[in-house]
Amino acid sequence: MMKRDDLDTASLLAELLDALGPSAVLAGDAVPERNRNDYSGLPATTPLAVLRPADTAAVSAALRICQAHGVAVVPQGGMTGLCGGSRAGSDEIALSLERLVGIEELDAASATMTVLAGTPLQAVQEAAAAAGFFCPLDLGARGSCSIGGNLATNAGGNRVIRYGMAREMVLGIEAVLPDGTVLTSLNKMIKNNAGFDLKQLFIGSEGVLGVITRVVLKLWPKPASTMVAICAATDFANVLALLQSARQNLGPLLSAFEVMWPQYWDFATGLVRSPFAGDDVPHGAYVLIEALGTDAEQDAPRFEVWLETLLDQGTIPNAVVAQSVADGRAFWAVRDATGELYQHFPQHMAFDVGLPIARMDDYVARCRTQLQETFPGSTTLFYGHIGDGNLHIIVWQPGVDEQPKKQVEQIVYGLVREYGGTVSAEHGIGTLKRQWLGHARSQEQIALMRTLKTALDPRGLLNPGKVF
Repeated sequence: MMKRDDLDTASLLAELLDALGPSAVLAGDAVPERNRNDYSGLPATTPLAVLRPADTAAVSAALRICQAHGVAVVPQGGMTGLCGGSRAGSDEIALSLERLVGIEELDAASATMTVLAGTPLQAVQEAAAAAGFFCPLDLGARGSCSIGGNLATNAGGNRVIRYGMAREMVLGIEAVLPDGTVLTSLNKMIKNNAGFDLKQLFIGSEGVLGVITRVVLKLWPKPASTMVAICAATDFANVLALLQSARQNLGPLLSAFEVMWPQYWDFATGLVRSPFAGDDVPHGAYVLIEALGTDAEQDAPRFEVWLETLLDQGTIPNAVVAQSVADGRAFWAVRDATGELYQHFPQHMAFDVGLPIARMDDYVARCRTQLQETFPGSTTLFYGHIGDGNLHIIVWQPGVDEQPKKQVEQIVYGLVREYGGTVSAEHGIGTLKRQWLGHARSQEQIALMRTLKTALDPRGLLNPGKVF
């Protein structure tokens, strides 16, 4: 984007410097590399300036000044997003929350934690654990992603089947509106029906309605036991039978149910050791199951007896249970081999979709067939958090200078719409999926989103061009 001819940049920066201080305003060559791009794969951009406010009052002042000058502001957290939602153009201001870091309070009586929005997720997890609690939200980018960004995108992760998405973990929020108004509702109560639940406006809205600055998180008891197993399945019907059995027999202990189709399994076990040592029989699918309990003496035997019963009955063809923490990590390493994808499939296309669980395997079969017929020799990998309806897809066409992104998206998202799914299960919309939003939301729903946007941001200056 070109810089606006009518913008008095010097006056704007001078006013921001006066309000925030020199350490909080970076422009020109001083713009850090980290603020130029996220993980979307889109070209890097250099914003007009990067603001690094140190508290909520400074966030408010920054938004108020930018609003007065008619300059767009793009909120930034850990910059780990995959859809371009935090990229600022050359005539836009990047508002980085990297200095809003810290645990303000851990209230053991209410089992809550009050956290500044720029705090890395891993720091939140560690603070909860040190106090004897558990923060169940977990992502591969835990060391870099910020809790504010997690909430702005309504992050999911590995344990949604038990704990829900990020929005289920939030009791209170402080957010700054586009005009600088501070909306503080740091509620700690689970029951609070006094009017609208306004925090839900900001969770999952990707920073287009307001900037989250503080949050009250709900905490859980720290697990006393962790059980992990890898199971083979004959086909997807067998996977569904295993899921139903896990829900019935493990109940609230079930925390993760991850499914890998054979092509992904072969890729992953080519990089890390297969848990099924000596089992060369191909299976229709592979399932990683995790259960978190509160009784170290009884939980593990109960888990093992359940799996042994399934094996004895012939319900599943094979299973192996982690006997140590190291085993559990090794099992998860198979599922997390996605970290090696860029090395083996450069410039591959990655998709995060949601589908009705019962129809997922049919979707996979049709999607793979269409992709292979359209792009012979392409790599197609399918895996995901199937217990919550989230499917991840990897597509890579070898021997080409540029991946056929548009054509692949038409196949992947066209089938998603046909199957009544969503084009984004946990990564958000940003800019990359904006044109596909209508495949998952009706015109009436999108119109209401625009109405809310107009009400809170009538000039359209907060994270413009994102979501819709």
